Amino acid sequence: MMKPIHELDFPANPPEKPGYRLEFGDDFQAATLDTNKWLPFYLPQWSSKQRAAARYSMPGHCLRLHLDRDQPAWCPDYDGGVRVSSLQTGCFSGPVGSGQGQHKFKPDLVVTEAQPTIKHYTPRYGYFETRLKAVPLPGYMVALWMIGFEERPAESAEICICEIFGQGVTAASSQIGYGLHPFNDPAITDEFYQDNLAINAGYYHLYAAEWTPTSVDFYVDNEKIRRIWQSPQYPMQFMLGLYELPDQVTAASLESSWPKTCEVDYVRGYQPLAGYE
Repeated sequence: MMKPIHELDFPANPPEKPGYRLEFGDDFQAATLDTNKWLPFYLPQWSSKQRAAARYSMPGHCLRLHLDRDQPAWCPDYDGGVRVSSLQTGCFSGPVGSGQGQHKFKPDLVVTEAQPTIKHYTPRYGYFETRLKAVPLPGYMVALWMIGFEERPAESAEICICEIFGQGVTAASSQIGYGLHPFNDPAITDEFYQDNLAINAGYYHLYAAEWTPTSVDFYVDNEKIRRIWQSPQYPMQFMLGLYELPDQVTAASLESSWPKTCEVDYVRGYQPLAGYE
């Protein structure tokens, strides 16, 4: 299906990237989600697959992640009223009652539904790119981020490629968050930035990161915006999601049309032909 184009959209890059090979790519042109690439739920070990299930549609030219008016909070015991529709490229947890699982965002978390180990795409280093539209409403956040697969608890850092809050999006500029969080990785220090860029993130734009053994470079619309001189040293998986944050939602946001929807044109992962020294 032909992909719609708006004059304010930043154009897509071709799949071919000089000096690199494409090892992971999804342009969401199928009628159904490729479950050999994506798991359609969010950190289900801390909740359940049923409660953490993503709501989405695939019109044939993109992925649309939805939050519906009647959608439950994904993990009310530990994350309050936050609602999420998210996909991920891997999953790992310990047994029920243990504290072993990916992205342990609170120290007292315990596994409530054990998950099988799944590694659809868990690279170690590479160039990663997405083209997406954020939701320009207060209280709604869109993000593409990477987390350590975390079979060993210290392998838990996060590389955030983009994090876009709706209240930071205007017609003239948008606040783009990106950077590294350590969580339980003692080798990483927290280094996160929020830059105001002259783009309207409610339209399609490109967000990318190149993760090497020594650093991570961040890009928006093919322009490098920063290098961070830190690097997790273990495999990581992808998290692609839309969030509703109840402490930031306004009455006007809630009164606007439902579902709340972000669009993702593609997600790609590349490796350099020469490798990383």
